[in-house]
Amino acid sequence: MTARILVVDDVPANVKLLEARLVAEYFDVLTAGDGHTALATCEKTPVDLVLLDIMMPGMDGFEVCERLKANSRTAHIPVVMITALDQPSDRVRGLKAGADDFLTKPVNDLQLMSRVKSLVRLKNVSDELRLRAQTAQTIGLQELARVDRPDEPGSVLLVDGRASSQERLTRALKPIADVAVISDPQAALFEAAESSFDLIIVNANFDDYDPLRLCSQLRSLERTRFIPILLVTEQGNDERIVRALELGVTDYIMRPVDPNELVARSLTQIRRKHCNDRLRASVQQTIELAVTDDLTGLHNRRYLENHLKLLIDRATTRGRPLSICITDIDRFKRVNDTYGHDAGDDVLREFANRVRATVRGADLACRFGGEEFVVVMPDTTPEMAAIVAERLRLAVESRGFDIPQAATVLNVTASLGIATLRPDGDTAEALLKRADMALYQAKNGGRNRVVAAAA
Repeated sequence: MTARILVVDDVPANVKLLEARLVAEYFDVLTAGDGHTALATCEKTPVDLVLLDIMMPGMDGFEVCERLKANSRTAHIPVVMITALDQPSDRVRGLKAGADDFLTKPVNDLQLMSRVKSLVRLKNVSDELRLRAQTAQTIGLQELARVDRPDEPGSVLLVDGRASSQERLTRALKPIADVAVISDPQAALFEAAESSFDLIIVNANFDDYDPLRLCSQLRSLERTRFIPILLVTEQGNDERIVRALELGVTDYIMRPVDPNELVARSLTQIRRKHCNDRLRASVQQTIELAVTDDLTGLHNRRYLENHLKLLIDRATTRGRPLSICITDIDRFKRVNDTYGHDAGDDVLREFANRVRATVRGADLACRFGGEEFVVVMPDTTPEMAAIVAERLRLAVESRGFDIPQAATVLNVTASLGIATLRPDGDTAEALLKRADMALYQAKNGGRNRVVAAAA
């Protein structure tokens, strides 16, 4: 794994020590001796992680972290605070400032590297989602920043083998989340897969069960793979912590648990989960928008051109028939010229509704462009295609189109041309061209009719 790490410390010896450790692990290392330089570096250079000292002149680490997290261009960069401060209140302050972790000097090398690698992996996932969303221009930086609102409610699954700690942890989390408590790890696995949680807290206090097994199972299931996991473990068990981070555990907290630190760490994970959920939803929405006509809700021409080739290949391989129908609203320009484009949009939407209601479940209905629509009919002979097309023609003609914009009802008709895949081989382009020629004949023949292309 490679990544660019920014080390921020006003003591050159500390910088050199951390730099040597990171370079030995093949990380690319940048350095800064003060907060202003660190902020400027993150603004102009892609940084994957910041290792940040707290006690610095001019601007301390808390303020640097707060500024990084307040800037939409740098808010996604993980921050690990490394300091000689060792009070619980200092850790809580750092976490509230937006830090992802808080390590006390002298830093354990194994824990440090495991934490760095874990946070870099998490950032890579988030960056990939962010890049896809931004590339499609469906979500902006300001919207991303808004996802991380601290007042969003969370849903937490607490897996804890002891009633006394269940009560303490639940009481601490109550102000920020709804908490479900389960004592049996296997029951917890099923509950996590069946329900929707923003965070799973696993308390490593089972007498006869390895809690890392549950963590591993949670990471292996598709339904739970992206849920943050917070491990509660005892002091000094470095080996378990390192192994947990390698398995994909997102964060950990030491016993005895400070309630304020638990809340701060949980909030960080819940917010990150909400942000990534929003990004994934945006990516999914982007995919849908890319292949959907926003006016009618039908698939668009891009989807048709890609999918039609697949359907033709499948029909050819299986020796099955396939037909298409191109339909065009008659004299549509007159609707726009007489009643305006808003009325024209109403006609297109209603026309699409009638297409959607008329075609069969296996058929693919798309808006081809303007007032033209295409219906692809797999496993459909020319005779059956003609029946479907005639049913659509009647559905358009039989009932007027209500136009609220013009406070009127319009009589609308459509012309349709159909073509069927040739058994000796055909292309999508040739099939569409024959259907288009049939549509042209229907228009020239008086409109409001179905014409089949010659085989």
